[in-house]
Amino acid sequence: MTKNFSQTAAFIWSVADLLRGDFKQSQYGRIILPFTLLRRLECVLADTKAAVVAESERIAEKGLPEEAQEKFIIRASKHAFYNTSPMDLSKMGQSDIKDNLNTYVQSFSKDAREIFEHFKFEEFVGQLADANLLYKVVQKFANTDLSPDAISNHEMGFVFEELIRRFAESSNETAGEHFTPRDIVRLTTSLVFMEDDDALTKDGIIRTIYDPTAGTGGFLSSGMEYVLELNPDAVMRTYGQELNPESYAICKADMLIKGQEVNNIKLGNTLSSDQLVAEKFDYMLSNPPFGVDWKKISGEINDEHTQKGFDGRFGAGLPRVSDGSLLFLMHLISKMRPIVGHGQGESEGTDSSTQSSANSNQGSRIGIILNGSPLFTGGAGSGESEIRRYILEADLLEAIIALPTDMFYNTGIATYVWVLSNKKADERRGKVQLIDGSNLYSKMRKSLGSKRNEMSEDDIKTITKSFGNFEVVDARVLDKPEEVKSNRGRQSANPKAEPAKTFASKIFATHEFGYRRITIERPLRLSAQLSDSAIDSLRYAPKPFDMVMPALYEAFGDNWTTDSNNNSYGDLSAVTLEARAMIKADFSELKEKQIKDVLDSKIWQSQLALMNKAKALQSAIGTNQFDDFNEFDKVLKQALKDADASLDISLDAKEKKQLLDAITWKNPEAEPVIKKAVKVANPLYGAFSYKAATTTQQADKPAKIVEFQTDSDLRDYENVPLNPEVTTTELIESYFAREVQPHVPDAWINSDKTDAIDEEIGIVGFEIPFNRHFYVYEPPRPLADIDADLDAVSSEIMQLLGEVHS
Repeated sequence: MTKNFSQTAAFIWSVADLLRGDFKQSQYGRIILPFTLLRRLECVLADTKAAVVAESERIAEKGLPEEAQEKFIIRASKHAFYNTSPMDLSKMGQSDIKDNLNTYVQSFSKDAREIFEHFKFEEFVGQLADANLLYKVVQKFANTDLSPDAISNHEMGFVFEELIRRFAESSNETAGEHFTPRDIVRLTTSLVFMEDDDALTKDGIIRTIYDPTAGTGGFLSSGMEYVLELNPDAVMRTYGQELNPESYAICKADMLIKGQEVNNIKLGNTLSSDQLVAEKFDYMLSNPPFGVDWKKISGEINDEHTQKGFDGRFGAGLPRVSDGSLLFLMHLISKMRPIVGHGQGESEGTDSSTQSSANSNQGSRIGIILNGSPLFTGGAGSGESEIRRYILEADLLEAIIALPTDMFYNTGIATYVWVLSNKKADERRGKVQLIDGSNLYSKMRKSLGSKRNEMSEDDIKTITKSFGNFEVVDARVLDKPEEVKSNRGRQSANPKAEPAKTFASKIFATHEFGYRRITIERPLRLSAQLSDSAIDSLRYAPKPFDMVMPALYEAFGDNWTTDSNNNSYGDLSAVTLEARAMIKADFSELKEKQIKDVLDSKIWQSQLALMNKAKALQSAIGTNQFDDFNEFDKVLKQALKDADASLDISLDAKEKKQLLDAITWKNPEAEPVIKKAVKVANPLYGAFSYKAATTTQQADKPAKIVEFQTDSDLRDYENVPLNPEVTTTELIESYFAREVQPHVPDAWINSDKTDAIDEEIGIVGFEIPFNRHFYVYEPPRPLADIDADLDAVSSEIMQLLGEVHS
């Protein structure tokens, strides 16, 4: 059969020889695929054509609506589609072939006709006619026997898939958008279907397959092929949705050729407009686009998330708008069939359709291809982490398989197959298998776009066997040829040995990917001093004026006096044009309102008033450095209270903040700043017994229980691995005492940072650091070898320089 369909596909693709020169290589498939479909449909309908034409003429006289007419004609056709034209490709003639062909295509039933519309068939027919190639192409297909007697539906599906593959490879700049390489499809399909003994053995079993990013239908075809190879009596029903009209047309055509119900293939954006909203499926396979943003549909997605929650598809969370991969994964999870309890399935005496219906309700399995980002992007509490948390806590993830790089037509990045199920076998419950298949590949003789590697059947078997056995495989060396290294440039005398290509599998409990992110605080330690330089800095307002005001003062403020009664201080009215020009040239980031503010004397006068208040405070307090801000704060308050009523040095909140910012600085040797007194000591959570001992008087005072101000610059975070065997309190306190307290005794746990779901201290996060689990340390080359290489290079450079100078 393989030879038969390959020869047929190669013969059909030879039409490309006619097109060469008049059409681009990437356009061949857009002509060959719809003509292949047209010829196949024509051959399938040949036996009932006369009856259909007669019935069509009879019905036309009654003036019935199109839907009613279709029911009568389909009955005469005995197929899910029909064509009411008496013509076929062999009767087109040469003179009016363009009009005849278009009329012929328009005579198909609605579903078939729609496929040709999305192929833009009429447009290409016109281009073929303009190039005087239409008649030749029509004759080529008219003389190709694609009848069911010559090639079965199953074989015809292979032919069409082979043509799709050739089309994808001939236009490999966009191939990855609608075509997943055959080896990856085969691997993913095998992983998803391998545990369904009923589908692979029982007569008349019914299974549904769904792909929300159907592309050209590769996953749907492969799912059917996999099951039917092992169980020809199984009934496979395919469903899909595709955004790209051309890919949709190819997929729908492929399903039509294979006898599928093409109404189940939908056109549109799956995320924003799910057209199979009420459906659940047995098996789901998908290769969503990598790293594609969902900004254009963010309104619909956000609305569903906030309004429906877990009653919709995106209740767990939303990933960042720059990558929608996890949205597709959540969409698939929402399509899982619920589990029917044991004993509610098949029973004695039920017929096969009842059995298949019952079994089809026994959960679902998913295979989805994702890049590395969904494994670890986003910290605790982020949308990505919450999605991973939902998947792992619901125990839906069975395995993740790392694929080799350079496996896809449009990208060479690392990719992974995720296998999910809500019907895990007992031994898999609460566990996840990670399989490193990144070295299971062979180099292709000829690259196709970015695809340089391919997986053989043996490579696929290695992975499926490890997955099926659910076994731990310590890194074992593969029998793979070494990479051919370039011999260009300088070759090291002592080259670094290439690491061996290995295969490994590991099994983890689901909680091992989780952690609780706790916030670690440390006290703010400030020193304070009313120094002349600090007071002088108050002449200028803080950001965004802290740079422009010194420049203006230097340029235009020579004659300004600091007398508090001097109303001319800061007056720039006489030099407004020059000052504005300088600001525009040197401080272009300032907005117009800010420019007006800084040119107004009010801002200068207010800063002058603050500076004079600080000088008055300096006279009362002095210029000594305080390394205990708590003590300084008392002195400052007393100075403000004791000030003569005639000397107004009261500070509003804004002024006090600017003053303190100017005269204080962080000092790790200073005393911690007290926030408030509390009743019960609990140093783990920031309630300390504190006794300052900076002065003799304070040494005699009893200790107080206080909380300190936090220093945001010293704030840190610790990821505490989850352990379901202990309480959250015990988990984080033991970790803190063991890993944090010995190194920073003044630190404490911020108990205000709690998880939104369980409301316990710390925010729960989940990530799957795949590469970390399979990392193998490679020691660096010996220093002697590196030095030898450097000496050799240096010698060569000196020799070349000597030749230049000579």
